[in-house]
Parts: sequence; structure tokens; C-alpha cells
Amino acid sequence: MAKKKQQKNGGGTPATVALAAAGTAYTLHAYEHDPAAPSYGEEAAEALGVTPDRVFKTLVADVDGELTVAVVPVAGQLDLKALATAVGGKRAAMADPAAAERTTGYVRGGISPLGQRKRLRTVLDSSASAHATICVSAGRRGLEVELSPADLAALTSAVLAPIGRG
Repeated sequence: MAKKKQQKNGGGTPATVALAAAGTAYTLHAYEHDPAAPSYGEEAAEALGVTPDRVFKTLVADVDGELTVAVVPVAGQLDLKALATAVGGKRAAMADPAAAERTTGYVRGGISPLGQRKRLRTVLDSSASAHATICVSAGRRGLEVELSPADLAALTSAVLAPIGRG
């Protein structure tokens, strides 16, 4: 059954497979990705016709030697100090892009908080709860998944915390 749902929704990424397997309601949005776009997230917001505060980017950071996923609005930036605090850490820095790609199984600009190769601690910016649905990468550039913040938090075991600024 999950296979059918995945095909019907045109998915095929680990993120859409995970969503289908969980039976989570979601909408898949595909758009033509422009490799010259300066910001993947802002490109997605514009292509989908939604405000940038509803499109969230997935960033991988190193918190005290442990890779951690931060999901924040594309309109702002990640507050590394707030991220460290949210997971009980002392210091956070952006992860090496190659390590992020290797660990998640996704390429930069297409990293999804869902269906990662290795499940990482995840923190979702608390601003997500102000929206009925948000969009996150579905696992490749030009493909976004829209779902409720509560479903995203449940599927990723995310902590909600004010980690965005902007």
C-alpha cells in the first residue's frame, strides 16, 4: 500500500517513502529548480507561491561533536547558540557539507529532515507552530513536501525551540 501511495504522489525519495510508510497526510510540490538561484529556500517559496516564513530549510550543525538537524524558516537564519541550548549542548557550528551529505544521504540544497540515512537529533523552530502547514525539502532540489508542523515533529522526534532569527 505504501508503494502505491508513493507512486501516486510522484515521490520516490527516502522522505516521501517515510511519509507514505507512516501514513502521514502531505502534499508534494515539484518545481523547476534553477541551479543559479542564490537561495534554494527562497526559490522554493517563490515557485510555490507561499510566504518564506512557511518554507523551512534543513541545516545540519555540529553540536559538541554530534550532528544535529535544525529546521528553520528560509526567511531567517539559524541561531547556533540557541540550537546548542535546545539540545543541552555548549557549542554549535555548521557541519562540514560533505559530512552532512554523507550522513543524511541527501545533497546540499535537497536535505530533508525526513528519511535520512542516519536519524539525527532534530530541532524545529517554534515559529512553525504558527502555521497549519509548512514546506520542507522532500529530498531533492525542486521538490518540497507540505505537511503539518506537528506531523513533522512527530516523524522526526523533533524538539520545538526558538532557534531561528531573522
